[in-house]
Amino acid sequence: MRRIRSALRPGDALLLGADLVKPEPELLVAYDDPLGVTAAFNKNLLVRINRELQADFDLTRFDHLAVWNPEAARIEMHLVSRVPQRVHIPGAGCHVPFEAGETIWTESSNKYSVRSLEALGARVGFATRSQWIESEARFALTLFRASRGHGEIRSPEY
Repeated sequence: MRRIRSALRPGDALLLGADLVKPEPELLVAYDDPLGVTAAFNKNLLVRINRELQADFDLTRFDHLAVWNPEAARIEMHLVSRVPQRVHIPGAGCHVPFEAGETIWTESSNKYSVRSLEALGARVGFATRSQWIESEARFALTLFRASRGHGEIRSPEY
């Protein structure tokens, strides 16, 4: 958001969509769905490393894990090594040892409250102008306006 703000002039607008915090059981089922769609998406990272870096990850030796981190307000996606193993990644010039239970942290999906969104904007030089909440999905659209005095480049007409 800081980089976006630095590219804008005072008065410019930013419409930001953000997922709101939900009860932990809802978040966990969304990121560890019974059909395994999210797990397949997460393991696809290893498929790509195998293909693009000639690695030898065995997907059957990793499990998908979604964890809610309430302090950071985010879902953390991991791939957990089921067994001790050593993976060769020739394209990166390395070998990576894994202990059983060791994880690869693959993704963070941040969640926000209405207040935390407003505070995030204010910290980097945005004022909240409007906000629309989709109550069923608990998703927010927030309209920010760039404020003066937060590192923007000023031309003579300012």
